[in-house]
Amino acid sequence: MIATASVAVGFLIEGILDKIDRRNHPQSYSQYISVYSEAYGVPEYIVYAVIKTESGFDSSAVSSDGAIGLMQIMPETFKWLTTLLGDSYETGMLYDPATNIKYGTYYLSYLYGVYARWPTVYAAYNAGPSAVDRWLEDKAYSDDGTNLEKIPYPETEAFVSRVERAAETYLRLYYKD
Repeated sequence: MIATASVAVGFLIEGILDKIDRRNHPQSYSQYISVYSEAYGVPEYIVYAVIKTESGFDSSAVSSDGAIGLMQIMPETFKWLTTLLGDSYETGMLYDPATNIKYGTYYLSYLYGVYARWPTVYAAYNAGPSAVDRWLEDKAYSDDGTNLEKIPYPETEAFVSRVERAAETYLRLYYKD
């Protein structure tokens, strides 16, 4: 009897915690995320994790460095990405959720093509590819030149950790079974 009650309480607590996690990890903008995730081969849960970490789903977010929108894209990066995709460029477009998700997801895909490891992609997304390339060449940060063992920027290290935790939560909540 006590074992049955303990199991029931455990399921109840797990259900409550899942509800809290779902509230804290929404699937806002799913219509855009599913389209661009499929188009660029980036798992949806990763796109959600980056958006949650970067802007908390605030499409009008602007960082102190000038990154804009849901996925916090720098205007210079956006301009470069538009040339890669053959699109027109206007910084104000970054406030549009569909545009921001399209280019943010494309950028994640591009970086994955370069680094082939999500934690390294997250580091490059945050600190820039040139910084990550320097770290990968330095034995203090990478043993093999392909995997970051240590990230010298505390902000980037914290960003990678937050995205990884958010991705694990999204995967568990929405994409398992």
